[in-house]
Amino acid sequence: MIWASLPIPALLVGPDGSITEVNPAAETFFNASSRSLIGQPLLDRLSIDAPMEEAFHRARANQSTIFINDVDVTTGERAPVQCNVQVAPMHDNADYLMLLISPRDIADRLGRSMSVKSAAKSAIGMAEMLAHEIKNPLAGISGAAQLISMNANPEDRELTDLIVEETRRIVKLLEQVEQFGNLRPPDRRPVNIHDALDRARKSAMVGFAAHMQIVEDYDPSLPSTLADPDQLMQVFLNLIKNAAEASKGRPGTIRLRTFYDLSLRLRRKSGTPSVLPLTIEIIDDGPGIAPEIAADIFEPFVSGRENGTGLGLALVSKIISDHEGWVQVDSVPGRTAFRVSLPVAPKKMEKS
Repeated sequence: MIWASLPIPALLVGPDGSITEVNPAAETFFNASSRSLIGQPLLDRLSIDAPMEEAFHRARANQSTIFINDVDVTTGERAPVQCNVQVAPMHDNADYLMLLISPRDIADRLGRSMSVKSAAKSAIGMAEMLAHEIKNPLAGISGAAQLISMNANPEDRELTDLIVEETRRIVKLLEQVEQFGNLRPPDRRPVNIHDALDRARKSAMVGFAAHMQIVEDYDPSLPSTLADPDQLMQVFLNLIKNAAEASKGRPGTIRLRTFYDLSLRLRRKSGTPSVLPLTIEIIDDGPGIAPEIAADIFEPFVSGRENGTGLGLALVSKIISDHEGWVQVDSVPGRTAFRVSLPVAPKKMEKS
């Protein structure tokens, strides 16, 4: 029970260096099942930027725990993650070692998320005010251009059409700013995450993701979450749009995956712990996120696309934060995975 409840990846390593046991958090970290991991040489499945064979030898020889801090760890399928690693001999069998991996990315991202949310709130009021004030004159400019075009020659009409088209584009951008600035709390109720995913998938397939293949890998046994169904659908739609645009118009594959994961626990403002076991991954096979913006990808106005507004992922982060959830991303060339973690709806609400 304690082994399965450990919130960090834990493995047992045999005398020959092979994996003999893994906990659920390690399965999530490796993105692989225990069946596929057990019996495999540890250092074939895990790359640790440290002399691990020497650490294993010292732990066995001295019968003491070895601490290795701030090292890059990767499974090959994910970007390197800075971790603290512990190697400890088993008291009942000294030839076997326990390996504990403590990723620092979650704590670091939590700190960034809090600062981003605070900075975003301070900008929301100004953004809403500017959006409102700019939209009014834009409507007048667009209307004037349409009136002029009625009596204009073909050459001048081309210019008035450009004015109308550009004002509409700016209005659309301002509407996104207003949406980002919406401080209305979500209307949360029990929601089946697969219903929200299906709505987003269908909308995407007839529009911006028509050139992509979308693969569904769902765990149908997942319980409901507590969410605003329209806002949750918007989150999934934005993430699928981001994945589709990563292909830059070329055919590609988007994988929608859901599973139950007890490894992520956050602390609410009240101080009470919150478990976020409902996990949704949206994975694309595009070129990945540029390293120089990867750490700030959820901040407003940060975009990896030439004409991107940088509001789509900021809106995703805001909505998930309002739902007491968590969103993160792992990206390497050929595989970018956005992971959304949400709480389970209370049983009394799910039945009602």
